[in-house]
Amino acid sequence: MFLKGIKDKFKRKSGRKILKQLVTTPITVTRESKGIRSVGCIVDLDKFEKSEVFFQFQEELSLHPNAVKIIGYKRFYDKNSPYATPVFSDKDLGWNGDIENSYALEFLGREYDLLVNYYNEDSLLLNLMSVKTRARLKVGFKEVGPTYNDLMLDTPLKDFQIFKKELKKYLGIFKEI
Repeated sequence: MFLKGIKDKFKRKSGRKILKQLVTTPITVTRESKGIRSVGCIVDLDKFEKSEVFFQFQEELSLHPNAVKIIGYKRFYDKNSPYATPVFSDKDLGWNGDIENSYALEFLGREYDLLVNYYNEDSLLLNLMSVKTRARLKVGFKEVGPTYNDLMLDTPLKDFQIFKKELKKYLGIFKEI
């Protein structure tokens, strides 16, 4: 028990070190064309449990079926409990900032036109997922800051409809939709 605590502490320390390195050398995206064809969403399920609302992006942005991928984060979760959304947690942090979760690895294996960081608190795993995800445009909340987001919206976390409306407005301004 004691050794596990020390091991977790060192994993977090190495994760923070890798996060600093990744922030200074961002992952490049090969897609150069305008327009949103795929959306990835990283959601803090401890603060916002209705992850199914992100499928509204499919209608709003006129996307193909399966163009929206969602992954949720829970600080603690039971692997035996069923979740509607694929989930990762703090237990999935490996050495050197690796995320040892099959759902997270599948999410990271894709390339997105738009990444929605739907969380408003700094969390090592959420920030690692955001930095490691290959996306042309990253959108999130102002509380997290410009380190992880290209566009920051000042809306309440609990009100998804306002977030969606503001996002659509700015995507129109950027001529993405």
